[in-house]
Amino acid sequence: MDKQQVWFITGASKGLGLSFVKQLLAAGHQVAATSRSAQELAAAVGTVGASFLPLQVNLADENSVAKALQQTVDKFGRLDVVVNNAGYGIGGSLEELTDTEVRQGFDVNVFGTINVIRKALPYLRAQRSGHIINIASIAGITAVAGWAIYAAAKHAIIGLSEVLAADVKELGIKVTVVAPGAFRTNFLDPGSIVITGNHIPDYTAVHEMHQRFLQMDGAQAGDPEKAVAAMIRITTMPNPPELLLLGTDAYKRAFNKLEQLGNEYKAWEAITTATDY
Repeated sequence: MDKQQVWFITGASKGLGLSFVKQLLAAGHQVAATSRSAQELAAAVGTVGASFLPLQVNLADENSVAKALQQTVDKFGRLDVVVNNAGYGIGGSLEELTDTEVRQGFDVNVFGTINVIRKALPYLRAQRSGHIINIASIAGITAVAGWAIYAAAKHAIIGLSEVLAADVKELGIKVTVVAPGAFRTNFLDPGSIVITGNHIPDYTAVHEMHQRFLQMDGAQAGDPEKAVAAMIRITTMPNPPELLLLGTDAYKRAFNKLEQLGNEYKAWEAITTATDY
């Protein structure tokens, strides 16, 4: 086994988060993990021992987050890797989505992540070590119709991770933002994805995209166990990636976007460069 680490993982009762917990415990690491229900989390993991701390946390409440991190350090003595995995998909055109749906999407996908980072940094800064892994999405690099708020939230995670990495580099803290493609988790279950009920018939392309997306359930190309193993592996590297794509689909989509951006920038070069003094 590599050096035993203390991990803090959000959104761990299912999907990638649950895979993280099980793989890490099997490898002999110490794990604190969060969910909206500590009992459901413990039942999903199937074991509660000295190396596992299930925590009930409201990620939108910074006091709840601070308490969970303090409990983690009190129990295990340190903090090595923080994984911001909690999140959910939210689909709908901007006109269809309610203000409540939009704000809830950002509370979980963005502000929850920010709360965890802000409350974890004092421990990592004092140690002059640690690794923060923020799980975004390929939608944060290149999005499709019908997912504006989800894409905006994941764009935000990628942007803040890039700057965070620069901010904490001198402190010995590493940051990786992960952009997965489609993996065969329960992400498409009702508890993990919300399609607004306010359907405006004119948005036919948006609604067709949602139907195609939901029909992918169980047929995604990505293996979540391999994805988690890859993310665990990079924490052992002296120079881990700052942005990691996961999945062949994510890789292809990212490079298509890169080519599209290059073409767009060049096509409008004359206007772009005509604005200087």
